[in-house]
Amino acid sequence: MTTHSLRYLSLAGLSFAALLATSATAQAQDEFTAPLTALASSDIAALASDPVLIDAIKAQNAISGSYDQAKIDALDAQWRAEVDAASKPLIDATLGNAASKYLAGVQEEAMGKYTEIFAMDAKGLNVAQSTLTSDYWQGDEDKFSASFGAGANAVHIGEIEQDESTQAFQSQVSIPISDPATGALIGAITVGVDVSML
Repeated sequence: MTTHSLRYLSLAGLSFAALLATSATAQAQDEFTAPLTALASSDIAALASDPVLIDAIKAQNAISGSYDQAKIDALDAQWRAEVDAASKPLIDATLGNAASKYLAGVQEEAMGKYTEIFAMDAKGLNVAQSTLTSDYWQGDEDKFSASFGAGANAVHIGEIEQDESTQAFQSQVSIPISDPATGALIGAITVGVDVSML
């Protein structure tokens, strides 16, 4: 057998291995799509309709509704800088509000099923969260654009990924949040779900 033939077989083997790995990931994703979608329309929808969360989102929309992209970018940059800083006024204000405490309680009661929960306003800015997020603005990400941006009954299920800190395999499930009084979309919520606990 020639060197060229061996190289071809080696490359073919690598391609086949990559194809198998991709196929396994797709199968895992497909396996969890139905239970994650069911969770979105039941438990996640229920926690997203809590009055404490609704009131917090509406209050922030009243403030952030006039923000332009420059203001949003400045707040996001401030948040990112505060993550490793000693003083964290924006982070502390967000994590310390009643809606964040509600989400932290929901995550604690879930006993590991939920790895993170955060809610966003109509601009995609954080309103409340159970744990610290790395950024403040989610508006440029699928979790916001494919939930809030896709309409009232949208469900966005993120790819299954391994969390570096917990080693758990999780998927982020995102749905839009509506004002129960008017039906108008006011924000979105994302819940990290440990798929092993479904």
